[in-house]
Amino acid sequence: MKDINRKEFFKKACFTGACLCGFSSVGLAGSNTGNSESGSVLPDGNEDLSHEWLAVLLSNISKELNEDEKRRILKKCSSVHYDKEGMYKMLEPYRNDLKKFMGFLESEWDWKIDYDEATKTIIADENKKDCVCPIINNKPESDLSSMCYCSEGFAEMMFSYITGASASATVISSIHRGNERCVYRIILK
Repeated sequence: MKDINRKEFFKKACFTGACLCGFSSVGLAGSNTGNSESGSVLPDGNEDLSHEWLAVLLSNISKELNEDEKRRILKKCSSVHYDKEGMYKMLEPYRNDLKKFMGFLESEWDWKIDYDEATKTIIADENKKDCVCPIINNKPESDLSSMCYCSEGFAEMMFSYITGASASATVISSIHRGNERCVYRIILK
């Protein structure tokens, strides 16, 4: 087993969400702390604090971890957004009907979809000039490009649920990586 020093231990613990600092309460949307009237986990006025803290964390993740580590950690985070949006219920009418789901993405979300049935490869262009991520779309001054791995996880969960097969998603173009739009390659297995 590789020796790990104290600094490295705490760095890895925070990056994987196992840190014991107060930020862990920010992610507990179902907890009973904070302002019960607004449903907020944080006391009034601290939403900016959590957004700033998250921006610094993501910026450090982008700088400190290699691509495989970033991808592994942040893809797992996609389940929070996926569950919060009620995606299983929303996607149920499209279950086992990929063509109908792609039509929904084009008509309702304004995505541009190109599907190569022979290679089971989908190129999905969000067709937006701004990042649609509800967590980072208002922090353009920070390096938040690693958050795109969360989007990969979200896309994998959507297409896996729709098709009943494993899906692998890769962001091939991203606003936070200097591109014009966010585009995914999704390979169905």
